[in-house]
Amino acid sequence: MVTILDVARAAGVSKSTVSRVLDERLPHSRSATAERVRKAAAELGYVRDPLASGLRRAGTSTIGVIVPRLTDTVMAMLYEEITAVAAARELFTVVATTEDSVETEAVAVRSLQMRRVDGLILTTARMGTPVTTGQTPCALALRTDGTSPAAIGDDRLGARLATRHLIDFGHRRIGLVGGPGYASSAQGRADGYRDALTDAGIPVDPALITGNAFSIEAGEVAGRQLLDRDDRPTAVFAVNDNTAIGVLSAAHRLGLSVPRDVSIVGYNDIPVVSRLPVPLTTVRVPFRQIATDALHLLTEHKGHTTTLTTTPTLIPRGSTGPPAE
Repeated sequence: MVTILDVARAAGVSKSTVSRVLDERLPHSRSATAERVRKAAAELGYVRDPLASGLRRAGTSTIGVIVPRLTDTVMAMLYEEITAVAAARELFTVVATTEDSVETEAVAVRSLQMRRVDGLILTTARMGTPVTTGQTPCALALRTDGTSPAAIGDDRLGARLATRHLIDFGHRRIGLVGGPGYASSAQGRADGYRDALTDAGIPVDPALITGNAFSIEAGEVAGRQLLDRDDRPTAVFAVNDNTAIGVLSAAHRLGLSVPRDVSIVGYNDIPVVSRLPVPLTTVRVPFRQIATDALHLLTEHKGHTTTLTTTPTLIPRGSTGPPAE
């Protein structure tokens, strides 16, 4: 994307000069400098970004991003995408973490507002708990509270794809390692798992459903619960890659071979999973599009619900195969 800085360099002027010349609200200048700026903009294909312009007029050209934790690769990846999308629009981002605490989130919102951010993107939403940011425009990403503007992936569809993949291999006893009940992403993926089983005429067995967090440690605990039993499932769908890695660890500790003894599918497609000793089958989330949508929603904030949903993709790898005979 061509930026205002590119135009300034080509025209040999400052960024502020380019901004004044191309600002349609100001009188049209016919000076040689203005003509040189307009010519450079046209040759480079520069298109004025109304989002960036609107936010710059509002104040600091800064977007606050609130995430549960940056040690979570998913959150780090999304933050990097938001930063890249914002930078292309000449906006700066600053991040705050909450450890998924409602109280800490409120403190983070107030702290960023005191720093006069022009908008907030939150990945910490909880179903049934509307996000409160006062007059500061906000958008949710990855998760929704059901009322605020949100940019999310189609979690229900992604889970159906993952579970259907296992069913197509011939699996009938498929375990689910879920996430926290307050997260819309975890809810949607659990619903998609149930949808796929029901569509295939396979009864949903509550004994094969466990898990309540997105961490590797939680995945290992849940994986051992499912796999350390005589009637263990032949396949497991974990609602994120961290928990899937935990399930892989549990299988290894129990002496089980993947995928011969158990097939495992994750969700998100974080970089490490393609490089594991047994590369993980997973569902790829389009983080760049979610970041783009979330930034766009900051200009569409009218106090009403707007949800932009992107489509995930199943990525088959070596961790899935047919059940043992």
